Amino acid sequence: MSRSALSLIEFPADDPERARRFWTELLGVDLTDRQGPEGEGWQTRSEGPAVGVHERGPGPGDSFSLPYFAVADVAEALKRVEALGGSVVHPGERWAICRDSEGSPFGLTRESGS
Repeated sequence: MSRSALSLIEFPADDPERARRFWTELLGVDLTDRQGPEGEGWQTRSEGPAVGVHERGPGPGDSFSLPYFAVADVAEALKRVEALGGSVVHPGERWAICRDSEGSPFGLTRESGS
C-alpha cells in the first residue's frame, strides 16, 4: 500500500445546521450538499482534505469525528489493517471504517479515479 493522503475529516453532529455554520464560519469555506455515493450531509469542495458534516446516527462513523485516508484499493488496505493488528469495523468497497492497533478509529476511502 502506498502512502495514504488525508482525504476527508468527517464530523457527526446533533444539530447539523449548527455544525455546518460553525465549520463554514471557522474555516471560511462552503459546505455543499453531498451527491450520490458521497452519502448524506455536506462537505467542502476546495483544495486539500475535505471537511464533512452529517447528522449523528447509530452507525460506526456516526458517533465521533473521523479522518479518512485515500487508498488505491480499499480491499487490500483492509487486509493490511488486520495484518498490522488493527480491526475493520465496517468493511466496504468505496469506503470503510477501521480501528488502528491501539483502538483509534479512522476511515479509508477509495482514491478518486481508482
